[in-house]
Amino acid sequence: MSNARATRLTRRGLLAAGGALGLGAALAACGSDKGKDTGSDSAKGADRTGPWSFKDDRGQTAKADKVPANIVAFVGVAAALHDYGVGVKGVFGPTRTKDGKADVQAGDLDVDKITTLGNEWGQFNIEKYAALSPDLLVTTMFDGAGTLWYVPEESTKKVLAVGAPSVGISVYDRQMTEPLQRMLELAKSLGADTASSAIAQAKKRFEDAAARLRAATKAKPGIKVLAGSASQDIFYVSGSGLSIDLEYFKALGVNFVEPSASALKASGGWFENLSWENVDKHPADIIMMDNRTSAVQPADITEATWKKLPAVKAGQVIARNPEPILSYDKCAPLLEDLAKAVETAKKVS
Repeated sequence: MSNARATRLTRRGLLAAGGALGLGAALAACGSDKGKDTGSDSAKGADRTGPWSFKDDRGQTAKADKVPANIVAFVGVAAALHDYGVGVKGVFGPTRTKDGKADVQAGDLDVDKITTLGNEWGQFNIEKYAALSPDLLVTTMFDGAGTLWYVPEESTKKVLAVGAPSVGISVYDRQMTEPLQRMLELAKSLGADTASSAIAQAKKRFEDAAARLRAATKAKPGIKVLAGSASQDIFYVSGSGLSIDLEYFKALGVNFVEPSASALKASGGWFENLSWENVDKHPADIIMMDNRTSAVQPADITEATWKKLPAVKAGQVIARNPEPILSYDKCAPLLEDLAKAVETAKKVS
């Protein structure tokens, strides 16, 4: 995925694919040390009376005269910062469902108290953004080119011209543990008490869940897991080579279905497109299905070929969010749910 235009297709695949390129055996451990020193000095404790700076994953340093207070962020980033006690004034990205409820990517945010600049891909109200007098813009990045996720490519220059510094946290070509650490560093720079007992407990829960998943996969190495996403006409099968969650799960021993390199090529390595007639191409014992609102949910899939899949018939379908909310509190359950699924799965493929 080289730019934001490709990302619209990738977004469907991210839903479907979600992979994160591994960073080696060191990151296969419960936590990653990589990137701990990549933030600014202010990341060691926010001084609200002095200057603030943070070096992001583009290698760019965002600076301000004081710790930013009027923060605007991609909704998933805002949800992660919220878990660390850092509030935001505005969000963009999937925030509300069609019935007005909080989107799954909003986490524990009170969406009624936050200004939404755009709820769908391509939407970003620059006038509303400027009216918030933002002093920081934060989002993730799904490519190596530094493309700011959900900031429309054609509007990026105008958005940045408002004047607020921007921070990009990479969720591309690495395991989950690294962006988790980077988000914690950013939250700390913004005033979060990262030494709190609540954060310590959440991190321990994450580490315990990782150990549980590792043990489960060791006990059942033959259980095959497929990461999928559904649209009306296409079923997407993710490779595990790019998404932060899948590559971390793979490092913990999860035996993923892997589409061929040629099948992944059209999406830049993220996913394989299958027609519903060919949805049984890859035998699997567990299917992880994209739970974002942009994807068709398992309960709404009517295709007979889907219903005949052994994993579906066995009830071995679980939810997956290819854009995890990057807090330990939100990522621990992802590991726990997959560990439980592996522990209880029957071999049906």
